[in-house]
Amino acid sequence: MAERSPVTDPLWTSEDAPDPVELGLLGWALVILRGVPLALLVFGGLFVLLTLRLIERPLFGVQRPITPFITQFVCRNAFRILGMGFRSSGQLMRERGAVVANHTSWLDIFALNARKRVYFVSKAEVAQWPGIGWLARATGTVFIERDRKKAREQTKIFETRLKAGHKLLFFPEGTSTDGLRVLPFKSTLFAAFFADGLREFMYVQPVSVVFHAPKGQPDRFYGWWGDMDFAPHLLKALGARRQGTVELIYHAPAKVSDFADRKALAAHCEEAVRHAHRLARLEK
Repeated sequence: MAERSPVTDPLWTSEDAPDPVELGLLGWALVILRGVPLALLVFGGLFVLLTLRLIERPLFGVQRPITPFITQFVCRNAFRILGMGFRSSGQLMRERGAVVANHTSWLDIFALNARKRVYFVSKAEVAQWPGIGWLARATGTVFIERDRKKAREQTKIFETRLKAGHKLLFFPEGTSTDGLRVLPFKSTLFAAFFADGLREFMYVQPVSVVFHAPKGQPDRFYGWWGDMDFAPHLLKALGARRQGTVELIYHAPAKVSDFADRKALAAHCEEAVRHAHRLARLEK
């Protein structure tokens, strides 16, 4: 989960006002019909996961051979409850390494977990957020602090998790958007991939996440940006009379050692994600 802070874009600003949420009687009925089963699924899955983790942790340590399947089950079925279409293309990376994707909203987390067992990298503050923080900690999110003094320590954490076979997922844009564009990738986090203990075996797989709005709704229907509150966005998604589709496009993994530096790798991943995102939106 990335920080949702203001960014500069010549065609868009995170200060754009969100579209009004107008539910109506049918919309509120759908909020209840979808929201209750979704809450039971998410928090029931969390309870099962935490219970199994009590056994899994002492037996396997950093390894998580069982609990990621629960996360994947919950996320796949969340889209069934919402009534949203879900499709993906491309091959999942088999090599050890990380995944990077563009970031539209909190729905990305469900989508990316539904297709592939991944562990998100998030700013440390998220761990303290009610609800979301609990879910993030339970599902193995790696929390990082933006402190240069702790860069080596955090790189060591990445190394441990990656060598254990975990696929760490980053949102290099550094913010969520309206879903109509891909912002420039920040190369800072890519620097950790070039550490001596990671560079030679590390791969990075870019993924384009594309949301197609429900018929008759604005193209940015699923976007969540700037200072938008979570609750209204959740209500809008739950109360939509018609739902759209989320599409994942997996690109060929890039071997870190094939690139001169973090900027070259970030630029390569950004271009792959941006190109496929643009084409997918044109073909909707």
